Amino acid sequence: MTIGAPATPDASAAPRTPTSLAATPIAPTAEQLATVKYNEAGLVPAIVVDHTDNQVLMMAWMDEGSLIETLETGRTVFWSRSRQERWRKGDTSGDRQWVRAAYYDCDGDTLLLSVEQEGQGACHTGARSCFYRAFG
Repeated sequence: MTIGAPATPDASAAPRTPTSLAATPIAPTAEQLATVKYNEAGLVPAIVVDHTDNQVLMMAWMDEGSLIETLETGRTVFWSRSRQERWRKGDTSGDRQWVRAAYYDCDGDTLLLSVEQEGQGACHTGARSCFYRAFG
């Protein structure tokens, strides 16, 4: 898996448009959904990676409703801890994420979403990845 990106965001990078803008709903079983373990706030971390190169794009939080909506609609939906509300990635920025695969880890306490990233990127700064700053 590819982690992060160059040390500085590449503002000159052309916006990426997914090869197919069609949503890809995913039909989980009740058993799979029951495996997901939420923290005391009712949230689970979701790591988002690019479907084409596995670059880590971002991490966000999901509640049960946003996970189900993401799987049903094929678009990423997260829980904003600061605003205390759901938000669908790209509704404001246009930088939408089209889910192509979804996984849960061996403990059920972390999600991994593989997406086609539309627009400039996943980060609110305009960078393709939120992980563009390295230590050292």
